[in-house]
Amino acid sequence: MKAPKKMLLTLMTAAMVLVSACGGNNGNGNATNSTNSPTTGTEATETAEAKPVTLRIAWWGGQPRHDYTMKVIEMYKTKNPHVTIEMEYANYDDYWKKLAPQAAANELPDIIQIDTQNYSQYAGRNQLADLTPFLGNQIDVTDISQNAIDGGKLGDGLYGMNLGVNALGLNYDPALLKKAGIDSIPENFTWDQYIEMAAKAKAAGLYFDNGMRPEVFFGYYLRTLDKTLFNAEGTGLGYDDDKMFTDFFGMLAKLVIDGAVPSPDVLAQIKGAEDSHLVLNQGIGVWQWSNQYVGLQQVANRPLAIAPMAGPNMEKGLFLKPSMFFSVSENSKVKEEAAKFINFFVNDIEANKLILGDRGVPVSSKVKEALKEVSTEAQIQVYDYVAWAEANSSPMDPADPIGSAEVFKSLTSLAEQMNYNKIKPEEAAKKFRDEATSILKKNK
Repeated sequence: MKAPKKMLLTLMTAAMVLVSACGGNNGNGNATNSTNSPTTGTEATETAEAKPVTLRIAWWGGQPRHDYTMKVIEMYKTKNPHVTIEMEYANYDDYWKKLAPQAAANELPDIIQIDTQNYSQYAGRNQLADLTPFLGNQIDVTDISQNAIDGGKLGDGLYGMNLGVNALGLNYDPALLKKAGIDSIPENFTWDQYIEMAAKAKAAGLYFDNGMRPEVFFGYYLRTLDKTLFNAEGTGLGYDDDKMFTDFFGMLAKLVIDGAVPSPDVLAQIKGAEDSHLVLNQGIGVWQWSNQYVGLQQVANRPLAIAPMAGPNMEKGLFLKPSMFFSVSENSKVKEEAAKFINFFVNDIEANKLILGDRGVPVSSKVKEALKEVSTEAQIQVYDYVAWAEANSSPMDPADPIGSAEVFKSLTSLAEQMNYNKIKPEEAAKKFRDEATSILKKNK
């Protein structure tokens, strides 16, 4: 007698369920081995995922960064022998010259190092993958603060993993400060006090500093006045009163013209940290990001210190900035493996003992604590300063909009002209507004 079709279907379904329950599948869609020995879900996943994979990784930097990054990559390959990694690296300028045509051809490396200045441009043109689905999966964020993660947010997406945080400040030589007749730099010093200290340095035959990068420090200054360089939409400037421009750049230009700060001609002779006036005992300090402090101290080879920014309202102006990101290109065919490498880079303690905060103070609290045991005094100074800055700062501005690189180029050019006394701050303010508006209105 033939069994009814319905009964046969029921029996077949039951048999399939029984086979499944006996270990035919680990619940993740990955087949287990055919032996009777128990296999965990993790082992099965690793077996299934251990297919040969090739990753292309690109970054910029100097030779020390290239050297330790290659060591970290070798460490990762040792732990993941199925992964082949192709490395592409260069100095900063050459890096972006190479990346641009790759982006145009949709041939970006799987993982690219990207800075805040170019972040919106690449993410805004759908060239970077949203990393949100990988958080808590391939990328462990257990020991990473939400603020650090949000540093890579643009709109509703996360297109870059923060590799480290930095804070602005004055890296200076306390001995040279005393030579200028200044005992110490007050924690809450003002711009007026800065001008007074610069005058004392000049009288002692010293430069007070090497000047301020226009786009970085003008942005900071605007924040102390509750304004931003760009508006929230990225379609124009974030301040309306050009007196803010003339006050800030007028002050800086006067310091240069008076000889308290080097002229552009003198600064053009500085090719690296070894040429810094501080290193040569000719200048008291350097305004820069905290991740540059260790390199400066190593070249100077003497005790240095870090002072905060000028005020008033320093807490409004100061912020923790992602030093740079690792992003995954949207055209990558191996996004999960790329995310796993990024996880290794930010969370592996042994890897970070090679990195030692060169890309900013680590975002993982566990990594940061472990590094203190093997860090130099200068590195610990940076960790401590960034921790202080975290408690005395405000959330950072949104990522720079598309076209920001052109705006910065205009600002840098005008600042140089003011420092040469070829253009007055009032004229430069108007010209900058016109040029920036023309560039940013394309985002509307």
